[in-house]
Amino acid sequence: MVLAQAAVEQKARNPAAIRKAVTELTAAFGNRVVTSQAVREQHGNTVTWIANQPPDAVVYPQSTEDVQQIVRICAANGVAIIPFGVGTSLEGHVNAPVGGVSVDFRDMNRILAVHAEDLDCVIEPGITRKALNEQLRDSGLFFPIDPGADASLGGMAATRCSGTNAVRYGTMKDNVIALKVVLSSGEVIDTARRAKKTSAGYDLTRLMVGSEGTLGIITRLTLKLSGIPEAISGGTCPFPSVEACCNTTIHTIQSGIPVARIELLDALQVRACNLHSNLGLPETPMLFLEFHGTDASVAEQSKRFGEIAAEFGGGPFTWTTRLEERTRLWEARHHAALSNFALRPGAAMVATDVCVPISRLAECVTETQRDIEASRLLAPIVGHVGDGNFHLTLLIDMDDSDEVKRAEALSERLVERALAMDGTCTGEHGVGQGKMKYLTAEYGPAALDVMVSIKRALDPHNIMNPGKIVAVS
Repeated sequence: MVLAQAAVEQKARNPAAIRKAVTELTAAFGNRVVTSQAVREQHGNTVTWIANQPPDAVVYPQSTEDVQQIVRICAANGVAIIPFGVGTSLEGHVNAPVGGVSVDFRDMNRILAVHAEDLDCVIEPGITRKALNEQLRDSGLFFPIDPGADASLGGMAATRCSGTNAVRYGTMKDNVIALKVVLSSGEVIDTARRAKKTSAGYDLTRLMVGSEGTLGIITRLTLKLSGIPEAISGGTCPFPSVEACCNTTIHTIQSGIPVARIELLDALQVRACNLHSNLGLPETPMLFLEFHGTDASVAEQSKRFGEIAAEFGGGPFTWTTRLEERTRLWEARHHAALSNFALRPGAAMVATDVCVPISRLAECVTETQRDIEASRLLAPIVGHVGDGNFHLTLLIDMDDSDEVKRAEALSERLVERALAMDGTCTGEHGVGQGKMKYLTAEYGPAALDVMVSIKRALDPHNIMNPGKIVAVS
C-alpha cells in the first residue's frame, strides 16, 4: 500500500545505466521510445493508493523480435523491465520502484490465427478482450473471461485474472493453452503446443500465467474459445440480507445448476449502481445472474433458481432474454466500481479482494460487513460469489490520516479473515506490490522459498518487474 510503500526496492537504482539503456533503445527504436513525464506517469500505478512510480522510458514493440532486443539491451545494462498492457491492474503491478523501461504492447494487438474447428485462437498480448470478441463474433465463438475492465489479454494472463463468467468458464489459468515468452536473457520459449492436454514435462504455461512479468514477457498467447450460447437469460433477485444471497449462491452451485454468472451486490453497491446507471432497483442486497444454453434450458435454470431463492427469502427473480435489457444490467455491474464515486464525491477509491471456499462465503462476507460498520468506513461489497470471490471498494479521504489508518487496518483484517478460512489474499487482483507481505502466511516459508528459487533461476539479475510478488535480494 502507498502508505507503507509496499514496493520492496530490492535493486539499487543506477541512473548512469538507465541513461545508457535509454540511449541504446532510442537508437534502435527511434520515436517508439518515449521519455516524457506525462507518458511515464501514465505507465506507473494510478488506480489505487499505492504511489505512482513511473519508469524512465516507455518502449512500444511491434514483434517478439523487438521485445528480444529490448530485453537484451536492458539486460546488458542491468536495467529493470516492466511489461504493460492497458494498466488496469490494481496492486501496483506496473510500477517501476527502481526505475527502468516500461514495455507497452499497444502495437502488438493482432489476431494471428483462429482455429474454429479446434476452438482456439492465437493472438498477440496487446489485444483487449472486447476487440478479440468483436473480431470473433462472425465465427460463432467468443473468449469468455470477463474481468469487467477492457483489459489486454497479455495482462489478463500475466495476472491470472478471473471475472464474472469464471463460475462457468473458469479463470485465465483454465483458458490459456500455450504462451510464447521472452526470458530475461532475451531467449524465446514456447510453453506448450496447441494440443488440449499434455503430460509432457513441467507445466510452463501455468508457471507463466500469474507470474506478473517477473519471470518473462508474454509475446503470444494461444487461448481456448467457447461457442456463443444459443440463448442467454439474465436478471436480478433481491434478498433480505447478504447472508441470504450467499446461502442461495451456495445452494445453487451445489444443486448443479450451470449458472454462467452470479454476482453479489450489497445494498450500498445497489444504491451506487442506481445513482450511476439509473437502474431503479430496490436498494437491498441483490444477486445479478446469467444463464447460458438453449431457450428451454435457460428458462428451466431461471425457474429453478427462483425456487431456490424463495427458500432463503429472496425474490422475485426477474429475468429476461432480451439483449438490450441484459446489456444494460451487465454494463451497470461492470461500472460498479466507478459508480461508487456517486456515494462520496471527491473520495479516493481503493479496491481489494479475497477469495474463500464457497462454504465459508456467507460467514466471511457478513463478518466483513460488521467490520466495515465498526471501522466507520464506506465500503460497498461486490463479488463473483459463484466461486467465493468478493471485493471491497473503500472510499477514503486520503487527507484524513485517521481514516486512512482505519482503512489499512480493515484491509489487513480482511486478508487475515480470508486466510483463517482457508482462503487466499487475492482471488483475481494479483499480488503486485500491495499483497507481497501476505504470501508467507498464505503459503508458508518453504513454499515461498521455492518461488524465490524459481525467480532466481529464470531471472538471475532480477530485472524482470522487480519488487513484485517475491522479494529477491
